[in-house]
Amino acid sequence: MDDTFAILIRFFPEFLKGTAVTLELTAVGLVLGFTLGLTLALMRAYGPKWLRMIAIGYIELFRGTPLLVQLFLIYYGLPSLGLTLTQNTSAYLALGLNSAAYQAEYLRGAIQSIGESQMTAGRAIGLTRWQTIRFIILPQALRLVIPAWSNEPISLLKTTAVVFLIAVQDLMARGKRAATITYNPIGSYLAIAIIYLVLVFAVSGLLKWLERKTKIPGFEMETEHA
Repeated sequence: MDDTFAILIRFFPEFLKGTAVTLELTAVGLVLGFTLGLTLALMRAYGPKWLRMIAIGYIELFRGTPLLVQLFLIYYGLPSLGLTLTQNTSAYLALGLNSAAYQAEYLRGAIQSIGESQMTAGRAIGLTRWQTIRFIILPQALRLVIPAWSNEPISLLKTTAVVFLIAVQDLMARGKRAATITYNPIGSYLAIAIIYLVLVFAVSGLLKWLERKTKIPGFEMETEHA
């Protein structure tokens, strides 16, 4: 344990840089995943059959294959098609596309938990179908989804560790470098494990605060019985 803290102190500036990259990867992947995931969720919930089939195919493909395979296909496979991406761009894309498949299911569940009566009420006051979705259903669904969706940022934060395999200088890559320099892999990887643990607790605390701030008392029960 003394070795672990010695490594943590010695390589702290390096680990700090790696942490910044890890948080950036998490944020970009989460935003990209949310944007695409919401689109997929709406396609599944309200789209015609052919759009639903496309959404289902995408979700099953990305949930059913390892992220590492997806990352390698993007970074090593796309150049053969004439599209070469940087390491960081490949990492953003892989994390975002993978996260979208999981976020789509969280969002779809929340959207479909809103009672059909609210769609009927929206149409009755003169709103179009998409206006009803945008102004009535989505604001409720986005609040309702937070407890389940909050697993995704934490999962994505830990998943970013795979991108060091394409030479992205994230926290895991900095830990590997420390292990190479010190010849102490156990101490080095324990040091970055401590940092990951701190990050997970921090993100978890932030998400719990967000859940409390957006929660409407009785809202969950109301939607369940709608």
